[in-house]
Amino acid sequence: MIAMDTVAIMNEPARARSPFSARFGIAAILCLVALSVTAGSGESANLDGFAKCLGEKKVLMYGSFLCPHCDEQRKSFGSSFQYVPYVECSIRGSRQMTFPCIAAQIHYTPTWIFDDGSRLLGVQSLKTLSDKTGCKLP
Repeated sequence: MIAMDTVAIMNEPARARSPFSARFGIAAILCLVALSVTAGSGESANLDGFAKCLGEKKVLMYGSFLCPHCDEQRKSFGSSFQYVPYVECSIRGSRQMTFPCIAAQIHYTPTWIFDDGSRLLGVQSLKTLSDKTGCKLP
């Protein structure tokens, strides 16, 4: 048997959240967005020169838009990835590889190939790429 007070509470309309908690939640979300935007933009802007240097050193990253490791590698450069010499290995809507990746004998992505013909497989730290190429990190 349910007590009469419980029935009365269950039948009450749901109370709206206080305006204070709604404003606090919105403010918290805006702060987090602002922090993530400013943190990402400063870092990637500093990597433009580093990414361009990789191109000058004739370094190529072979990857695939389907590859989560390639996505992780792209994110490590932020918006500066646009300057990284990149070769796409996947053909959209197909399971085939692009000709440049077949010719370079790419079997795993990401693969980094350097001017001397050496390779590094998998996600590489920016420090590793810097040490290998001589390109300076900011």
